[in-house]
Amino acid sequence: MTTATWFILIGSLLLVVGLTFSYLKSVPATSAIVYLLIGFVVGPMGFNLFHFNPLEESALLELLTEIAVLISLYCAGVKMPAPVTLKRWRTPLQLAVVSMVLTVGLVTLFGYYWLALPLGAAVLLGAVVAPTDPVLATEVQVRHADDTDQLRFSLTCEAGMNDGSAFPFVMLGLGLLGLHDLGDAGWRWLVVDVLWASGAGIGIGILAGVGVGWLVNAMRTRFADTAFLESFLGLGLIAFAYGISLLVDAWGFLAVFSAAVALRHTELKLAGLQQGYSAPVETHLEGGPRAIAHVHVSESSLVFNEHLERLAEIVLVLLLGGSLFWDSWSWRAVGFAAFVFFVARPVSVHLGVLGSRAPKRMRNLMGWFGVRGIGSLYYLMYAIQHGLPEEIALELIHLILVVIALSILVHGVSVKPTIARYWRSRNPRE
Repeated sequence: MTTATWFILIGSLLLVVGLTFSYLKSVPATSAIVYLLIGFVVGPMGFNLFHFNPLEESALLELLTEIAVLISLYCAGVKMPAPVTLKRWRTPLQLAVVSMVLTVGLVTLFGYYWLALPLGAAVLLGAVVAPTDPVLATEVQVRHADDTDQLRFSLTCEAGMNDGSAFPFVMLGLGLLGLHDLGDAGWRWLVVDVLWASGAGIGIGILAGVGVGWLVNAMRTRFADTAFLESFLGLGLIAFAYGISLLVDAWGFLAVFSAAVALRHTELKLAGLQQGYSAPVETHLEGGPRAIAHVHVSESSLVFNEHLERLAEIVLVLLLGGSLFWDSWSWRAVGFAAFVFFVARPVSVHLGVLGSRAPKRMRNLMGWFGVRGIGSLYYLMYAIQHGLPEEIALELIHLILVVIALSILVHGVSVKPTIARYWRSRNPRE
């Protein structure tokens, strides 16, 4: 495809999505399904106008997916309700840590014994496929910061955290393949990749988010007519927290999500609000009382970043559709996807949230809506860029692309009617 053709294709797709936005909200399908099907049509499965090779373009795809995940993590973080309490966060923490570890273990066993992969490759496969996706799972995410639905909160919070908590297992898989130093008996992996990188990432994010929140509030209080480009502040916080994390070998995804949560929490705390609803704050300046339109950075930057998130989703899902051939849909790949959706995810969720007060119906829905997507693509490209042997890389690409495509289709078709039934069961009078 020529440059002109690409512009026409992307432009037409944006126009179609923009014009049919209301219609798409009323049908049992997601916008990601539309992008994927168009990718099928123009790619090798259709008119073969283009073919995107993830192995050859792994550096580009790593960068694109990295940016998309970072933006999505920020959007998820600033929608988290405040204040942060252990009681509220217990279930998503169990999902992001216990359930994710169980998923890695189950997929590793399947990959090693059923798919006959080397142990390191099986662990890497588990780590790549374990995180749920914050980019493609918009239908089951928190709608806004005042959304009180516990199901949406748990799934959004899980996706925000496990995109970072999966990183140690990626490094473990690479280490078992001889591509990363694990240390004697794995001590370096445990101390550096698990404890330090995770703890430092969360700490950097909290400090960055709190710092930006306090700085903005101080400037607004001291200089009454100060105006900000909130969208730039949001992007700046993402880049700053992520860059510092990379500098000290911490997990940047955890830092960005933590920074977004901390920013919102700090802004609400400074505004004297405890529930998640922001209102104008009245303060006394020279000349008498004066109302300040207290537009929080976390809220104002969200709209802009969500638009960026949608653009990234369009491009990446389109490329995904253009990466698949008809023979990509092998029984080996489809069978693996079925294992992830119907065995690994439900089992890990039900075991992972033991002891929580999550109702059975909610646990069942959490077990089904473990959407796989852009985060998995990033981890795979990251591994390829760190020397993953071509033979293993091709096998994992084959498996992961099918898992993501099927997740978009299966979860995308089922999400709206399933969520609607869930809400009707909770509110039978509506």
